[in-house]
Amino acid sequence: MITYPRMLRHASTLSVGLPPDEAVVLDAPDAPLRAALTAAAGGDHEPARELLAATRLGMQWERRNTYVSALAEFALHNPGWLDAWLSAAPEDPDAVLVKADLCIHQAWEIRSGARAEHVSEDRFRGFFALLEDAVPVIGAAVELNPVDPVPWRVALTHARGSQAPREVFDGYWQEATARSSHHFGCHASALQYLCEKWFGSHEEMFAFAEQAADQALPGSLLHALPLLAAVEYAVVASAVEDGPLDPARIDAAVERALDLVAHYEAGDEEIAAVRNHLALMLARAGRWADALEQFRAVGVHATEFPWAYLGDAREQFLDFRTGVRIQVAMNTPLFGRPPRPVALPDRAGAPAWESEHCSLAVVSATLDTVADATSANSTPLRLATGANGWHTLVEVALDPDPARRGSLMTRDRLVSAAGVFTTRERWTALVLHRSGDRRGFTLVHNGDRLAEHQWDPAAPVPDLQATTATAEALARAYGIDDVRPLIALLRGNDDAPRRQAELVAALRMPPLPETFGTRAEALTGLPGARIVARRKAAVNWKKEAGTSGAAPDAAYTRRRPVRWWVLRLLMLPFFTALAVWGWQADDVLFIKPLLATVAAFAVGSELVEGLRQRPRG
Repeated sequence: MITYPRMLRHASTLSVGLPPDEAVVLDAPDAPLRAALTAAAGGDHEPARELLAATRLGMQWERRNTYVSALAEFALHNPGWLDAWLSAAPEDPDAVLVKADLCIHQAWEIRSGARAEHVSEDRFRGFFALLEDAVPVIGAAVELNPVDPVPWRVALTHARGSQAPREVFDGYWQEATARSSHHFGCHASALQYLCEKWFGSHEEMFAFAEQAADQALPGSLLHALPLLAAVEYAVVASAVEDGPLDPARIDAAVERALDLVAHYEAGDEEIAAVRNHLALMLARAGRWADALEQFRAVGVHATEFPWAYLGDAREQFLDFRTGVRIQVAMNTPLFGRPPRPVALPDRAGAPAWESEHCSLAVVSATLDTVADATSANSTPLRLATGANGWHTLVEVALDPDPARRGSLMTRDRLVSAAGVFTTRERWTALVLHRSGDRRGFTLVHNGDRLAEHQWDPAAPVPDLQATTATAEALARAYGIDDVRPLIALLRGNDDAPRRQAELVAALRMPPLPETFGTRAEALTGLPGARIVARRKAAVNWKKEAGTSGAAPDAAYTRRRPVRWWVLRLLMLPFFTALAVWGWQADDVLFIKPLLATVAAFAVGSELVEGLRQRPRG
């Protein structure tokens, strides 16, 4: 009961600097890799070939390891482009290396990530058979580029899966370190072999990680190895605090990782995986403020591990992030100030996710109808009439002051607002999303999310069953008889902006403003655009807009019928007189005069709000 008011007061402030849920992407590739994956989705392997050739010639082994692993995982369900590449250049060291890593991914796909006791014999037979087929491919990758340590990272992973004896593992390890003594990918793969659940022990794993970190240069990713060992020990193995290891070693691993991430800028994709592990361990240690800073520094770059150890990776990341924020709020005194972000961006220096991620709702109702429904929202909204006149466009009106842009929920604020203003209404809201080159939508009706979809040019083609269910939900909401055109739009990922625009047209909605996708607020400057906000929020917004030189939007006006005014003008003196008479009477319970006073204030507030919103001129 004591901490709940703290949470309500501080949680929205603490959300500043945290991207909305819809902007968070799991293992998001960097720009060059994303371009290669997008081309590969269309069957073109040339960008991938050029990308890996550059890492090989430049001896960028860490980046090469990341790219090879991502391309191999992508080829797991989209193999055509890799087959074409190998057919055109069977001796290409880069294509063969991706094929070698793909063989490992295919084997693990059959086995699954479950513990050995939960894997069937049939799956194990398929797993070992595919690993056996991978041996000559890995050997070819080694021979085609003898100085490359990445094939040996693949070999170390193969040794773990095939249950190779220690002497085989040691031989692979010597070959890997001979080529790159500080290669993080090889060290991370070796760490897994040496952990307790495979072929080592907690002590051996920690000793290996600590020795590698002690010998690493400042800023090297090898300083994160003890942190990975700590996650393996405390999270994966669920070891108790009084287990065989000194808890001080876990604390030391966390501190070492904090020193490491201090060498990198917030949002740096290279260190994102370390920050994800660090946020989890800080949260487990109850260091809520430090964990929140790591979540802010992670931004949109959530990684599959360590969150996949706990369940659905993206869901666990978002749940932990919300939980940490709530804990910081509850531990802040009610009238105190919560810890501010280390680097609070101003408007000019906004983080990339703020400028790349935007949302716009298309509502199947007129502007006045939607404005009446949105008047109870705590989030300031900007409304404009669609081109056809009977749809309304809605977006979040961002406060010019970044410190006021927080919200209680980090879920997309427009989706949350749509959940409020569609409640008990017959009409629906289609919230359209844009994040980088990705496009998507969320269908909201009566406060519920009915369907979600995303077009991602760098992702595999969506599942037919899932897209059919989404298309049927859209068809029911908008009275469309034939769902086949909708399924065709949802099944592809190429040219995401075009597919989103064609879906809007198929649902008989007005075309989107040309500014959507080019800036966070697409409705500013449109004729008749209006702000709907609570009085205090509207005053703050207009004050900041005026001082920053921005032209504030037209305020929302509402013409109420004459009977509305007459009724309240009669009720106000009645309740006022009743309150005055009640307070002068000898009623010791004060219930009647108190109720009359509250009613008089309520009616008076409605009249003031009506005067404020009445049309002028």
